[in-house]
Amino acid sequence: MLSPSVAAAERVARLIDASPTPYHAVEQAVEILVAQGDARVPAGSAEAASPGLWYLAEGGTLAAWLVGESHHARSGLRVVGAHTDSPNLRLKPRPDRGSGGYRQLGVEVYGGALLNSWLDRDLGVAGRLAVRDGAGGVRSHLVRIGQPLLRIPQLAIHLDRDVNEKGLVLNRQQHLAPIWGLDGGERPGTAAFLDVVAEAAGVDPDDVLGHELMAFDLTPARLVGEGSSMLSAGRIDNLVSCFAAVEALTAASAEPGQRIAAVCLFDHEEVGSVSSTGAASPRLDRLVDRLATGFDADSDDAAAAQADSLVLSADGAHATHPNYPERHDPHHPVVLNGGPVLKANANQRYATDALTGAAFRLACERAGVPLQQFANRSDMACGSTIGPITAGRLGIGTVDAGCPQLAMHSARELCGAHDIGWFKAAIEQFLLG
Repeated sequence: MLSPSVAAAERVARLIDASPTPYHAVEQAVEILVAQGDARVPAGSAEAASPGLWYLAEGGTLAAWLVGESHHARSGLRVVGAHTDSPNLRLKPRPDRGSGGYRQLGVEVYGGALLNSWLDRDLGVAGRLAVRDGAGGVRSHLVRIGQPLLRIPQLAIHLDRDVNEKGLVLNRQQHLAPIWGLDGGERPGTAAFLDVVAEAAGVDPDDVLGHELMAFDLTPARLVGEGSSMLSAGRIDNLVSCFAAVEALTAASAEPGQRIAAVCLFDHEEVGSVSSTGAASPRLDRLVDRLATGFDADSDDAAAAQADSLVLSADGAHATHPNYPERHDPHHPVVLNGGPVLKANANQRYATDALTGAAFRLACERAGVPLQQFANRSDMACGSTIGPITAGRLGIGTVDAGCPQLAMHSARELCGAHDIGWFKAAIEQFLLG
């Protein structure tokens, strides 16, 4: 078996800290591809199908692929898909509000966030601004304010005596408005919040035409537990998969496999993937078509390539929670640092079937990493991934797998430090297979 190591987890921790939003995550992924794999942006379909490591990035989505000297029109693809977004709190278009002498912000809950996990934390703000480019157009400008600017204080227990017995109930409109200053914006000359963001970004507030801003927890990612055996961080779901896949692709570039290796990172998975940059968009279809055009493939070539292709939907998996074992299938235990998890669901919430699952199992065997199996309790609803969406759009066999974790969708999640390196090794073998 491949020896356990925390090296991959240490790298991912730094990358997560540098990636408070999907846009920053794609920026970090591009840096890895360029620095480690000499990746380039293709000028057209012909170049996209020529030997080399190529990428296309836009907003929170990225496609990168590796073409070898021996690849041709009938070469299949090995694609790893993951998502760059995570549940969080996102600022409304007109965020400024106030009450009781406090300056606050209007936010909207993005995805299935554990709301209570955002209370009593020092929060920064990051995202992108749409800024005039001086030539009558608009450019995207990334911004990150890594200072403790926002805070959502919990109500004191003296004013909610039954909270520990009855549970905390939060109204998304009323109870999640972060405080960022005093006086409720009534003081003359007080700047609006977007003016503060523009100043931090180094742009003229009058040039800001739109924004996509979100809160993020400022606590750095760190290895915790005995022997630094676990990673504690925000956005483990699903940046661990994103960066493991990108690093695996650059490692595979040293010796391409029989099939074209590709990684596709999508935005908006946590809200259904239906967007211009989500997995339900035609972006992956277009990459397949672009390669076919570059290879001058006919319909028979395209059918042969499709039949020889496989997709890995790489996303977080539920580890068995030691305090809530009754919420899990007792016959499918999953532990941190037990290896990647193969996920299956009879109702196609995961896309794994017998053959695609076997392909990932073989990749783990070649990599020398342990493998676990997840199945949901039959009397509980099962989550989903981009796997079924990708399988339905492309008609290509798909397998769902990922690193096990606890506290999924919390502002602060937990996973095994060894699992990250093992998952990366399994992905590399999958891409080369």
